Amino acid sequence: MLQIRTAPTLPAWEVDYQPNGTTTVNGQPFQWDITPLGNGRYHVLYEGRSYSAELVSADYASKQLVLKLNGQRVELEAKDRFDLLLDKLGMSNAASQKINELKAPMPGLIVDVRVALGQTVQKGDPLLVLEAMKMENILKAPGDGTVAAIKVNLRDNVTKGQVLVHFS
Repeated sequence: MLQIRTAPTLPAWEVDYQPNGTTTVNGQPFQWDITPLGNGRYHVLYEGRSYSAELVSADYASKQLVLKLNGQRVELEAKDRFDLLLDKLGMSNAASQKINELKAPMPGLIVDVRVALGQTVQKGDPLLVLEAMKMENILKAPGDGTVAAIKVNLRDNVTKGQVLVHFS
């Protein structure tokens, strides 16, 4: 089950899609026919009316989609059962908190710096190489961002928990 809304202040739709192809919206059967046309474009038939749909952008991590329906832009935000549970427990912002820094996971020696100031990085991109106990550990970006400051230099000794890189 997904909860889908077009704006935070508007009511949400409860959408349930089953593997057998059955779809319900707010508990009522939703009968439609959708045909992929390629390149993120679709033809949709609903209640005897024809619609042109295009997927403009999709951020699957944040569950946000931008569609064009008959040329009109529509922004959708979806929440699955886990997002709804986090909301219910008052932890909805816990999963979306931005990580602003990279800290050393252990003491060691910086043997390679793979980023530059102002560089845009994505989650998982290698930032630094930390040598600890004769092993090289590649420290990766914890999230998407821009390198705002590099707090270490090549051959610096660092301690556990020391801030190595700041992101903006």
